[in-house]
Amino acid sequence: MHYTIAGDIAQYVRLDFEPGEAVWASKGSLMSYTQGVQWQLRLPGGVGGAIRRSLAGEGMAFTHLSTDQPGQHATLVANSPGHITTWDLADGPVLTTRGAFLAAWGDEVDITVTIARRAGAALFGGAGLFLQRISGRGMVLVHGSGDFYERTLADGEEMLVSTGNLAAFADNVDYDIQGVGGCRRILFSGEGFFMTRLRGPGRVLLQSLKRTSGGSSGGDS
Repeated sequence: MHYTIAGDIAQYVRLDFEPGEAVWASKGSLMSYTQGVQWQLRLPGGVGGAIRRSLAGEGMAFTHLSTDQPGQHATLVANSPGHITTWDLADGPVLTTRGAFLAAWGDEVDITVTIARRAGAALFGGAGLFLQRISGRGMVLVHGSGDFYERTLADGEEMLVSTGNLAAFADNVDYDIQGVGGCRRILFSGEGFFMTRLRGPGRVLLQSLKRTSGGSSGGDS
């Protein structure tokens, strides 16, 4: 799959298909497509997967695009200001927070919903109890509100992230919470009671604008 990411304020991506190629896209992200592209709504993981995705703040269904004709393309957009970046699954699975998954394609790409490993992170970490996990062999498009800030954490290296600024992270990154401490910090800092604590090794993608509670990558999710 050849792709081109373009735009400044609210980026979009053009996907140029070879015959037989297909892509999974977040519901509501399809902006345009040529006549030879077929698309339909599908439920990866069946009804159970759809219910878990809804609990994760995502749409229950994905848009599945494919074609058997040459010279076909489609454009996808996140319908909100921000940027798009790629995650190569050759580097390992990725966990995306609410609204960060835009699209994925490749061989044996598996899109599931996983539960946050730690109860505190699930309840208070900002990413929620359920996270979307993409694995296999292929490419993932991740959308971040605003601009991306990327870090690759060394083994045992930690960083604290404000709630809502976490977009995506490697599956082997440990995800937990830490109290901000002090009444004045809690009441007047605007950061709430907890920060998200990430421990490496692995890649982390932060977004400079906090995702709002009603936001998602596909406008109809």
